[in-house]
Amino acid sequence: MKRPHAAATGLKDEESYARGLARAAAGALIFSFPLLMTMEMWEFGFHMDRGRLALFLLVTSAVVFGLSRFAGFRDTSSLADDALDALAALLVGFAVSATLLALLALLTLQTAPREAVGMIAVQAAPASIGAVLANKQLQARAERRTKEDRAGYLGQLFLMAAGALFFAFNVAPTEEMILIGFKMTPWHALGLVAASLLTLHALVFSVGFAGQETHESQALAFVHYTLAGYGVALLVSLYILWTFGRLDGGMSDTVRAVVVLGFPAAMGAAAARLVV
Repeated sequence: MKRPHAAATGLKDEESYARGLARAAAGALIFSFPLLMTMEMWEFGFHMDRGRLALFLLVTSAVVFGLSRFAGFRDTSSLADDALDALAALLVGFAVSATLLALLALLTLQTAPREAVGMIAVQAAPASIGAVLANKQLQARAERRTKEDRAGYLGQLFLMAAGALFFAFNVAPTEEMILIGFKMTPWHALGLVAASLLTLHALVFSVGFAGQETHESQALAFVHYTLAGYGVALLVSLYILWTFGRLDGGMSDTVRAVVVLGFPAAMGAAAARLVV
């Protein structure tokens, strides 16, 4: 027979987890809805190479698992608990995506199974990341930053990569990203690189936002975090563009496309350092 105290503790834990799932569903809805309304996302669900889509889902799952170390539904102490939280976020992302697509008549009984799976899978990526991030942000401030403070340098770079992935994914499917790259001259590209570096550094270290980092030396901070973070943002941008088949042009076109997408990716990296 269970003791009253043990039963009450178990009920409290279940209620807390249920609230976490509700926050995750709200986050998945908020973070995924803008992309859901774009025709490019529907088309990628239809036509994206299934090998690239499978790889992208694996990358998304790894990112969600990593974020669950910092922003899971519970205060976990084991990898198994983190994995369960990540799985819950992924399931919430898939469920919210499928529900929204059906409500907007984008998924019907006449939709081919291959197309339906593709549309849901593409949409579930930002929804799952949004589920974890919103769950983190909607918790009480006092419960946060303990794990982040122990993350170390590699953990900080991972957070930057996760933020860059999320921001880049929100704009990479659009034709405008490629069009901007075509219109840019080499001088425009160099100016955008400089603007990306300055924006990333200012957001994380200089302008006084809540959650902003402190560092003994601005020069060392620029090298250790800003340059490294921008490099991570560029790598993430390159991968996202490859995933969506946006690298079919020559080397010059590829470089300009990566630089263009690197700007929102750099802002995503900075935002992750501020809010996660």
